[in-house]
Amino acid sequence: MPRSLLVLSALSLALAGALVACAPGSSGAGKNTAAAAAPSAPLAKADVDSEQAKISYVVGRDFARSVEPIRAELDTELVLRAIRDAQAGRPSLFDDSETKRIRDGFSAHLRDKHDQEVKALAARNLAAGEAFLAKNAKAEGVKTTASGLQYKVDREGKGAHPKASDTVRVNYVGTLIDGSKFESTYDTDHPAEFVLAQVMPGWTEGVQLMTPGAKYRFWMPPKLAYGERGLAGQIEPNAVLAFEVELLEIAGQGAPTHDE
Repeated sequence: MPRSLLVLSALSLALAGALVACAPGSSGAGKNTAAAAAPSAPLAKADVDSEQAKISYVVGRDFARSVEPIRAELDTELVLRAIRDAQAGRPSLFDDSETKRIRDGFSAHLRDKHDQEVKALAARNLAAGEAFLAKNAKAEGVKTTASGLQYKVDREGKGAHPKASDTVRVNYVGTLIDGSKFESTYDTDHPAEFVLAQVMPGWTEGVQLMTPGAKYRFWMPPKLAYGERGLAGQIEPNAVLAFEVELLEIAGQGAPTHDE
């Protein structure tokens, strides 16, 4: 679920907390009331010298962060006026059913907007990925399989090739096509271990080309990686992924030796 939708569920709590910061005279100090009357004037530390003023400031900043994903959708001054109306005990302009209709409509709007943004991003990534793979396929030493997986041998190993049902131990670095790293076993204190059939198709196919001790580079088109969905917070939709993989061991066969 996009973060902007999660904001809606937390909005009531954030607004309730923000009432402390927006209450007329809530700080008990005239200078804080003056600051509230002039919202365009930046606050100084001298304006928040009591514990109540400090928590009011923190709640206000937290509230601002909570609505940042939907800030462009809001009239900030109207939000503040609604807070003051509620705090003053004035009745809502909308009854419960109308409020629900408005809130549900806004949620649907955010979902549609998010879906359109994801589709546009996926289309851009697909085009960029196809261009990258077309160029990369012509690079020296790069081979392309029938599925579209690209690979290059940095070092060959010895022994048997793993099967999809085998458990393997590997070290690897994962990057995007712009070179930015998103994952690496070298940043942890141990290699990764998994059943080949239980990981992304590009890994299942690619590691079976290797033998223990080998080190390969792989470039995986979206259909062999995370596809149109991507991986929330880490991998964008239709992203091409690149991996440097070192096959250390096939479970039950022991660690290999290899020629450097």
